[in-house]
Amino acid sequence: MRKSLVAAALATTLLTGCMGQMGLSQLVTKANLSVVDNRYARAGLFMLLSPVYSAAATVDLFLFNTIEFWTGKNIITGKSPAVVDQPVGAIFKVNSKVDSDLTRPPLAKIDAPQVKSAQWLSVEDNAISMQVTYEDGVTQKVHGVRVGEMMHLYIDDVLMGEISQAELQAYAAERMI
Repeated sequence: MRKSLVAAALATTLLTGCMGQMGLSQLVTKANLSVVDNRYARAGLFMLLSPVYSAAATVDLFLFNTIEFWTGKNIITGKSPAVVDQPVGAIFKVNSKVDSDLTRPPLAKIDAPQVKSAQWLSVEDNAISMQVTYEDGVTQKVHGVRVGEMMHLYIDDVLMGEISQAELQAYAAERMI
């Protein structure tokens, strides 16, 4: 059973990870090109960095391009759509009558409502509250309540999850950079 799961995961990765933007490899190339402005020095640096290029390409191939395939967005470049979804004049037409649901990334939030506005309702010592209005007119109340070291998160008074203060601070610090 365990071998079957590993084989299925590997097959899925191999079938979906090969096509993508190669975002990590792009970052390595950009870094190489940013160090020096001489073509010979860049070529020499490329040779020195060949293990880094190999590692970046491998990680792109098996991890980031697979994530891009399934979500429709490359987490390194932030770009969408995935390379495999871009229209080109293909030589072989597999099935022009395929259901349109099969032509989009499976895990992308295709029908996610767009936020029109967000308004702070209150900010207290242990709680924050906001009203979110979507383009379709639907509104939701989003609020968080601190209980000890945890923040309880609610949408329309329904508990959706909790997060520690340390996790919130780490998340905020990542977004500030």
